[in-house]
Amino acid sequence: MTELSALVVAHNEEARLDECLSRLGFADEIVVVLDRCTDASKAIAEKHGATYIEGAWPVEGERRHAGIDACAGPWILEIDADEWVDAALAAEIAAAVNADRADFFFTPIHNYVGTRWIKYGWMAALAPDLRGSLFRKGHKTWGRERVHPNVSFTGTRGADFVGGIRHNFVDDVSGLIKRFNRNTSLKAEELAASGETAKTRRLARKALSRFWKCYVARKGYREGGVGLVISILSALYPLVAHLKAEEIRSNAADR
Repeated sequence: MTELSALVVAHNEEARLDECLSRLGFADEIVVVLDRCTDASKAIAEKHGATYIEGAWPVEGERRHAGIDACAGPWILEIDADEWVDAALAAEIAAAVNADRADFFFTPIHNYVGTRWIKYGWMAALAPDLRGSLFRKGHKTWGRERVHPNVSFTGTRGADFVGGIRHNFVDDVSGLIKRFNRNTSLKAEELAASGETAKTRRLARKALSRFWKCYVARKGYREGGVGLVISILSALYPLVAHLKAEEIRSNAADR
């Protein structure tokens, strides 16, 4: 009987998918969503005996729900292709499923830049440090936002896990900047479509408060130069996204 399904969403993840799936053998089944894959991701999924579905889902929430619907188990563990689950966390997850006393659980996310675990200073604009990865089917809903979609849960929240998921986020500082550029561009498309605007003065105040939150309150200063870069990028995220949205609207008006 299938109790726990491990769900992985992949878009051309051949460089990382094998390592991710190799750590999910504790699950009763592995489900891989192949979103517009043109590389060897499908062959890697087949190598690990995974169930897979193929298609094109431009909206992340729709992609996630397609995977959730494909899972046979009453419990689902959502993992990204650049993440690893170690044996200690796997044991915690198995114990929570067997106890069957709550409906969802949050897992610490250990974000790595290269080989270094960056413990402090994160905001969701770049990467979350806590996520509801394990849930009973039907108790987690993804929103339709294009970047960092909202997620809602119903039912009882269990105690947060002690062990964390290793998130191999980026290889270096250049990767942080590339991820920032990608995320602000996606957010800008969403803002442009909605018509949402904001005054520069308010965005400037927001940038200052976000920097303080990352660098001071969340102790980004403890990570040295990398922590400073993360804090600056997180602070600038709303301002840059809105500026890009203005450019999109302006270019559309000129056509």
